[in-house]
Amino acid sequence: MAVESLAKDTLSLNQPDITIIVRFTPSTVVRLCALLLGLLGGWANAQALTVLYPDIGEPYRTVFMEIIQGIEEQSRTRPRTIALSAGGDPAELRNALKNGKVVIALGRQGLKAASLLDPAQAVVIGGVGTVPDAERLSGISLTPDPALLFAMLKSLLPGMRRVLVVYNPAANEGQIRLAREAARNLGLELVALEARDLAGAARAYEAQFAAADGRRDALWLPQDATTVEETTILPLVLKESWSRNLPVFSSSVLHVKKGVLFGLYPNNVQLGRDLAALALSLQNGDTSKRGVTPLRAVRSALNSRTASHIGLNLVSSQQRSFDAVFPEP
Repeated sequence: MAVESLAKDTLSLNQPDITIIVRFTPSTVVRLCALLLGLLGGWANAQALTVLYPDIGEPYRTVFMEIIQGIEEQSRTRPRTIALSAGGDPAELRNALKNGKVVIALGRQGLKAASLLDPAQAVVIGGVGTVPDAERLSGISLTPDPALLFAMLKSLLPGMRRVLVVYNPAANEGQIRLAREAARNLGLELVALEARDLAGAARAYEAQFAAADGRRDALWLPQDATTVEETTILPLVLKESWSRNLPVFSSSVLHVKKGVLFGLYPNNVQLGRDLAALALSLQNGDTSKRGVTPLRAVRSALNSRTASHIGLNLVSSQQRSFDAVFPEP
């Protein structure tokens, strides 16, 4: 076989009785080189990415596998993945990651493992609701962006003027700060009352219900273990809002199953894509994206029974715009 110079854009294959000459135009050579560089770049990006995730059972395992699927799709190659067990050795983990450029840490176990790594190690956090020291880290939380919730409220109920909420400032001060800005941008007033324990939460909800008007007010349930406590506070809120025809929406899809009008929940695959894009930007030296941002890769859920109860009659096409509708047929 004889190969002529690429400068002549010609490749010759010589056999005893036949000669095949393939001519490459300059533009073809450029495209082939670009393709090769792209493949090598994708491989290098994937090799530089490591994903830490909890080694747990279903249904949570599927959630993390879907996030990893999105990471793979965005990085275009399979990154290295490490399943974290409860008794893992931190020194062994640090040694395994010493050659990695960026780590994507998923879940509480991933967040805990990331805190034990070399401070110089670039880390992207994902798959957790609240993140301590969120300003110093980079990542995406599982808490839906209030702006998306409020926009859906205005879409379903254009007459709404106020959003009522009860929150624990120790857990949700940052979320309420985002909510105030989102409400202002949408022409809504946010009426936020603080509560630091269950008794305080009960009193705050009593005050909110006493002043609420279901024709212009809606109650928002944030992800808050104190003010949206599942066994005492949530049943009280659902009962009172039902009797008063007060629309209630939530940052948790589980509340929609129990009677809340609508809620948002993660689109796990898209969340993985977003985490990978953030990680690759950090790998390329972009440090402008510090901070843990709220979840914007979301799906939506509706409770059709509650919608009918408050007089919100949605046609079939409107209901089909939601990813999940409860009660299920």
